[in-house]
Amino acid sequence: MSLVQTEHVLVVPTQVFHQLGFFQGFTDDVSRYFDELLSPQHTSYRPRSEMEEDPSFKQLIPYVIFRHTNENGDVTVFQYTRGKGQGEQRLHSKRSIGIGGHISSDDVDNNGQLDPYSEGMRRELDEEVVINTKYKEKCVGLINDDETEVGKVHLGVVHILDVETPDVQPRESEIVHAGFAPVDELTRDKERFETWSQICFDALFA
Repeated sequence: MSLVQTEHVLVVPTQVFHQLGFFQGFTDDVSRYFDELLSPQHTSYRPRSEMEEDPSFKQLIPYVIFRHTNENGDVTVFQYTRGKGQGEQRLHSKRSIGIGGHISSDDVDNNGQLDPYSEGMRRELDEEVVINTKYKEKCVGLINDDETEVGKVHLGVVHILDVETPDVQPRESEIVHAGFAPVDELTRDKERFETWSQICFDALFA
């Protein structure tokens, strides 16, 4: 008899987030939240199936945006449509500008040499896309959206990867219709994007 392994994901109590300062939408005050939310005294790894239905915890999700600015100053970002095989069923067929996912207990290094959050973000990027260009990474803000069922149990940490060339391709078959597109073109069509992407459009590219 085979046992199905239960995925355990990184969470923090929603109460801790509220104590630091509740917000709806986007904040660029990374220093206020990031280190404290990831403090070992607050984090734990709990069954993902339970956490998806428990708003007393927030699952921390790296949300990585690939941005390219050409020599004329024109800005494009990587965008795609989520296929039906991706993990979060409530986001299927939605367009997105964010790559990322849950931090798993598998990302924890038993020797304590690695940062589980950074390792989890690196793993998610490696699983989902092929990056054939140099880039600079910066954490630019956080997303909270308690107005949707998905948002109530997740907290997004937004990272921008400024790439030297727009050479990023999907590795997963469930990332479809992918490629770089002008920001102004995408914002005109933002209603077709998942909520987190819409929030990023308004906060970062308006």
